[in-house]
Amino acid sequence: MSTYKIDTAHSEITFKVKHLMITNVTGSFQKYDAVMESSAEDFSDAKISFDADVDSISTNNEQRDAHLKSDDFFSAAQFPKISFASNSFAKKSGSEYTLKGDLTIKGTTKPVELAVDFGGAVTDPYGQQKAGFEITGKISRAAFGLTWSAATEAGGVVVGDEIKLNLAVQMIKQA
Repeated sequence: MSTYKIDTAHSEITFKVKHLMITNVTGSFQKYDAVMESSAEDFSDAKISFDADVDSISTNNEQRDAHLKSDDFFSAAQFPKISFASNSFAKKSGSEYTLKGDLTIKGTTKPVELAVDFGGAVTDPYGQQKAGFEITGKISRAAFGLTWSAATEAGGVVVGDEIKLNLAVQMIKQA
């Protein structure tokens, strides 16, 4: 069994949500951790856990970030972590996998299914074995209790319900 830890210097955890239903706002988490355990060469038996520090959320706007950390959205003081634990990591074809697991946000746990593209494995110039993955998916923010909303004068929605997830992840094999 090999254990891999996330290389935070070469990974990014981002999300997009519709604003006013016409453009996307992109956000990210700056502090997070992930561990993957696998004995199969193609990672088909991988067990993956991930957590992000809600206080590290960034949308490049201090006021919006403070609002996201408030009780209107993530309630960061009461629920400081977002976490994920995998149930399965199944190879579909070629480099494509399906990752299923339980996502917990704001005290609510729901099953999610994410698409994974395995970018390959390589030994870096420092002798570290690394594996790269692109992970994408969609979740409903309302399903996790992130229900704050406001309407525009025309009756439109300020913040969309669908959150698009996009994770670019490098994992480092531990000695």
